[in-house]
Amino acid sequence: MSYAAALGEIWRSAQLADDFHALADCGGRFAGTASEARACALLRERLAAAAPGARLTEHRVSYAGWWRERTTLALARGTGTPPLRAHSLVWSPPTPPAGLEAPVLDLGRGTLEAFEAAGARIAGRLVLVRHEYPFAAGTIHRRRKYRWARERGAAGFLIASPLPGGVLVTGSSGRGEADDIPAAGVCLESAAALGGGGRARLDVGVRRGPAEARNLVLEIPGRTAEWVVLSAHYDGHDLAESALDNATGVAAVLELVRALAPEVPSCRRGLRAVLFTVEEWGLYGSERYVAELGAAERAAIALNLNLDTLVGGGGPLAALVSGSPELDEWVGRVARDAGLDLRTVLPLMTNSDHASFAAAGIPALRLLGGFDDPLAPPRYVLTAADTRDKVSLTALKAGTLVAAELLRQALDWPTPIVASRDR
Repeated sequence: MSYAAALGEIWRSAQLADDFHALADCGGRFAGTASEARACALLRERLAAAAPGARLTEHRVSYAGWWRERTTLALARGTGTPPLRAHSLVWSPPTPPAGLEAPVLDLGRGTLEAFEAAGARIAGRLVLVRHEYPFAAGTIHRRRKYRWARERGAAGFLIASPLPGGVLVTGSSGRGEADDIPAAGVCLESAAALGGGGRARLDVGVRRGPAEARNLVLEIPGRTAEWVVLSAHYDGHDLAESALDNATGVAAVLELVRALAPEVPSCRRGLRAVLFTVEEWGLYGSERYVAELGAAERAAIALNLNLDTLVGGGGPLAALVSGSPELDEWVGRVARDAGLDLRTVLPLMTNSDHASFAAAGIPALRLLGGFDDPLAPPRYVLTAADTRDKVSLTALKAGTLVAAELLRQALDWPTPIVASRDR
C-alpha cells in the first residue's frame, strides 16, 4: 500500500471510531482498577491485530498504588450544614480518622505572587485555588500550586473546577512523599461556598499498597537501528470516560499502526508504538520506561511523537516541541510542505509523556488540539465532563491524518531530525 493509499484508508476507516468507543466503554481507566485492566487487555488484542507478526511486549512498572475510599468536605458552621462536593486527588495522604478541620484561605488563581503575599497565613490552613485551562501559554499547573502550598505549611489543598453544574475536577497531587498534604478537587459551587473564609472539614480515606502497571510496546523494525516512538497514554480518571484525555490519542495510535505498518520495513527508521499507563500520576509510566532504557537505546530514538487530547475546537492542532528550535523548524517545514494546518509551541510543557523523553535528551513533541482556546472541548479534561459526546470523530480523523504526515516524514527523513542532542 502506498502512503497516499494509507491516508485514504485512515479517512474511510470505521475502525478509528470503533477503537475510540471501545476504550471509552472500559470506563475512566484509573490506574490500578478493573477499568484499566480491561483497557490493557483490549489494547493488547487490538495492537496485535493492527500489525500481525510484529513484536508486542509489556513493559511492567512497579509503583506505589493508591485507591480512594472516601472523600467528604463540609463547612464547619455547626450541625445541619450540607456537605460540599469533593474528590480526593491522586496520591493524597489520608486525613486523621475524624477528618481535618481548618480555616480556608482562598488564593484565587493560585499564582506564586499570591502564595508569597499570603506568607505565614498559609500555615495550618486549607488552601483553595482554581484549576486552569491546561493547554495555554502561561498556565500554572495544579502540581506547582500544590507544591507551593505544601512548602508553606498548608494543612490541606483544594482546587476548584471552572465549570458550572457541580462538575468535579481531579488530577494528581504529590508522589506519596512523607510531607504530602491531603488534597481534593471541588466543584465551582463548592468553591463559592468556601471562598468566603471560615472553617471547613475535609475527610479523605485512602488505601495504599504495591501495584504494577503495564505499558504496551509494539515494534516494527526499519532499515536501520533507529526508531520513531509513537506514544499515547491509555489510563485516565474515574470521574468519567477519559474520552478526550486520552481515548482520542490511543485510537489514533492504533489507526496509524494499521495504516502505516506495511510501509515501515522499507523506511529508514523503525516504528515503536508505546501505549503508556500511570500517565495521570505525574507521568510515572513513561518516566520509568525512559529511565530503564540504556544509553544506546536512547540514542537510537530519533523522535517521540506523543498523541494526547488529539481534538480541539475549530483552530489548528498544536505541536509542543519541548524547547527544541531544531524540532520546531522541522515540524514547521513538514507542515508547510504538506499544507498542514498546524502551529508549533516552543517552550517545554511537562503536561504529557513527551516530557519524559525530552528530559532524557530525546527529541519529543506532543500533538494536541485546543491550545490557547479555553472554549474548546479540552476544557473538560480532568473533569467529570470528559465524556465521548465532547469528541468530534471527524476532527479526530483529521488530527490522525496530521499525525500520519509527521510520522511518515519522521520514519524516512534522510538526515537526523534533531542534530544537536543534549545527553
